[in-house]
Amino acid sequence: MATTDLKQIAPGVFAWQPGHEATWGMANCGLVASGGQALVIDTPYTPALTDVFLTAVRTAAGPGVPLDRVAVTHANGDHTWGLQQLPGAEVFATHAALEHQCLEPKPQQLQTLIHDTDPGQPLGWYFREHFGKFDFAGIQVLPPTATFTGRHDLTVGDITAELHEVGPAHTVGDLIVHLPEQRVVFAGDIVFAGDHPSHWAGPLDRVAAACLRILDLDPEWVVPGHGPLMTPDDLRTYVAYLDDLSDQAYVMHGQGRTAVEAARILIKEDRYPGLGLPERLAITLSTEYRHLEQDTAAPDLLELMDHAARIAWDRSAVGPLAP
Repeated sequence: MATTDLKQIAPGVFAWQPGHEATWGMANCGLVASGGQALVIDTPYTPALTDVFLTAVRTAAGPGVPLDRVAVTHANGDHTWGLQQLPGAEVFATHAALEHQCLEPKPQQLQTLIHDTDPGQPLGWYFREHFGKFDFAGIQVLPPTATFTGRHDLTVGDITAELHEVGPAHTVGDLIVHLPEQRVVFAGDIVFAGDHPSHWAGPLDRVAAACLRILDLDPEWVVPGHGPLMTPDDLRTYVAYLDDLSDQAYVMHGQGRTAVEAARILIKEDRYPGLGLPERLAITLSTEYRHLEQDTAAPDLLELMDHAARIAWDRSAVGPLAP
């Protein structure tokens, strides 16, 4: 399912990128290793995937190096549900990440959505299509053990790692990991490469602002939450996408169109060619609409997934609108 390799992108800095375009859950993770110390950045979605990742991490870090610290970029399960494979590790996250952890469906609920829903309906079909390859049985969701607001710095051997809070943006509790001397930023899901993002907190101008903060750090490489490594120019292109999507949301909201209608229009006109999972536009636009309407209620993540699933169903070989 995933590569067993870590790619070294700077001295002591490694990225694990399992790939798989146009699918959910295959998140990038990282390792910083120096002077007999290590910092793991995020964990994969399931214990089985995490074991694959940690095998590569232990090889790269070297024998006897304890994997006792983890920086969590945000609380989505595909970045945190492997934490139980590192018992006793100190887990760093923003304090706000605890709020999103309460909103997301639990592993057992996800198992039910995959196996006990109707595969002949959009949501059941979509969950099987994108999450059916994962085994969520027996996962214990662990909270972070060390939370902060603003900024928290760590030392990993000779390497300084700066944890910067940039949420709410993708979720309410995002952080980025900046390695200034190595000129690398682990961006978490502030940045997606190759696919449309699914932003749960927003608004889009805060996501774009977080990206501009990354650019201000002058990195050579940006590790997105999903997809291949990015250069600063790649990130500028992503910011332009976010800005345009924000403009489209504002216009179509003013026209009285729903977020789902707006998503379908943008998909039909192929406004953002080359990006996978266009149905995610329904999620991000719904989030943007909440801000335009000053709706402060907690989002219903499952309802947002259902919007996306119905668009994907209609565009697929199984949907009623398929060619």
